[in-house]
Amino acid sequence: MSDFNQQVIEEFRANGGRVGGMFEGAALLLLTTTGARSGRAHTNPAVYVRDGARLLVFASNAGGPKHPAWFHNLSADPYVTVELGTPEGTVERFGATAAVTEGEERDRLYAEQAGRDPGFAAYQAATDRIIPVVALHRVDFTDPARHRAIADHLVTVHAELRAELAALREGLDSAAEGTAGVAGTAGVAGLAGRETPTLGHQLARHCLTFCGALHAHHHNEDGAFDLLEHEFPELSDSLDRMREEHKVVARTVEELEELLASGAEPATLRAEVERLATRLEEHFAYEEEQLVPALTRTRAVPGA
Repeated sequence: MSDFNQQVIEEFRANGGRVGGMFEGAALLLLTTTGARSGRAHTNPAVYVRDGARLLVFASNAGGPKHPAWFHNLSADPYVTVELGTPEGTVERFGATAAVTEGEERDRLYAEQAGRDPGFAAYQAATDRIIPVVALHRVDFTDPARHRAIADHLVTVHAELRAELAALREGLDSAAEGTAGVAGTAGVAGLAGRETPTLGHQLARHCLTFCGALHAHHHNEDGAFDLLEHEFPELSDSLDRMREEHKVVARTVEELEELLASGAEPATLRAEVERLATRLEEHFAYEEEQLVPALTRTRAVPGA
């Protein structure tokens, strides 16, 4: 993230969505997407306009030749987090799904924005690409059907992550066996040394798949927790614990990635993976124990 963007983000959050400088007086929101490659959260300021119940943002990139990175991210994963200033001087944070408008609708919406702000007409004139218009739809967390869908998705993603973790462990086991076999026939200083780049590549591929998916999952959960807390205040303490566990897991993943980059021995990597696996299994089990029953139970209708 550029220093300029970071300054705008910090000012936005500190001043209830108001910023100075080139964005002073502009309708600005913060858009957090999940990195299409890294799985990590990326936050960018963006000019927006309200269009009924939805918000519109424009992937102008100031008229540059390529779409901004956040557009590629939401194209891969349309679940995003939005931060908006409120009349009370606070910042509201909520989950949304992004939909790229097309054809006549896109053309009409962009023309309307260019009419409001001539800078957007200049952006389009400066590039050969068609600047996308993205509609952000707030996720409704009060719908019981949505609650059940969240619970199902949570269990499904946990199962997928457990499978990815098993693949990572299997890769470590295979790597350890391969290194031992080579050392037994030609010596560690001989062929074993030449196997190291392949070994590192294989493990890095496993970790990239697993760690990226884990980062994306926890980023999306963090965006949903604030909304769930409003709907299920009885889960407040549990959600706080889950947020803290996300931070602990993130640090453990970073340490594993650093070990992979350093060329550590399989036995060392395996110990770190086991530490991560233990923490993750405890975390997944706690989330499922706390969230699934709350999201799937039938709640009384007020006044019924």
